[in-house]
Amino acid sequence: MKLDVIKLDGGKAGSVDLDEALFGLEPRADILHRVVRWQRNNAQAGTHKVKTRSEVSYSTKKIYRQKGTGGARHGARSAPIFRGGGVYKGPVVRSHGHELTKKFRKLGLRHALSAKAKAGELVIIEDANSEGKTAALAKQVSNLGWKRALIIDGATVNENFLQAARNIEGLDILPTMGANVYDILKRDTLVITKAGIEALEARLK
Repeated sequence: MKLDVIKLDGGKAGSVDLDEALFGLEPRADILHRVVRWQRNNAQAGTHKVKTRSEVSYSTKKIYRQKGTGGARHGARSAPIFRGGGVYKGPVVRSHGHELTKKFRKLGLRHALSAKAKAGELVIIEDANSEGKTAALAKQVSNLGWKRALIIDGATVNENFLQAARNIEGLDILPTMGANVYDILKRDTLVITKAGIEALEARLK
């Protein structure tokens, strides 16, 4: 699979051969869904918490006598049936994460890359270098028509480029190891540098 390579100024910089095993698959929604759900569940804080009957601040004294009142039997105001009492089977602090094999996560990333390539939303650039000026980079991004773009670089990201891109709305930059299915799918445009292509091929072998 051959794709043209461009520069940030829009000029041509040759072409690159993309690995069919990474960019030429038929995207499967079920695989992408499972990987995205795994990512979002792992990201969920799980810090929601309510007080149970044993945790609310109430006296444990019996509220009225057992018999003769004509009402139901009750022992304490902390019972869930009363206003202000403890909550029965409410949420507790826990992890929402679940396991997903490394092999399946790699497969999901391949399908995400292939989905972008098939949709025509994949752009290959020569490199992601900048002088650190946000205005200059913002103009280049605007000229290229990138509204919501994710740029994947090689093993590291150029510091000047990262600084210039920090305040540009809709533009995100990740090193290759940070590339993930959720971030790829939620952007309109996926931009990968030539170094990023090589690193992704090595990572997803």
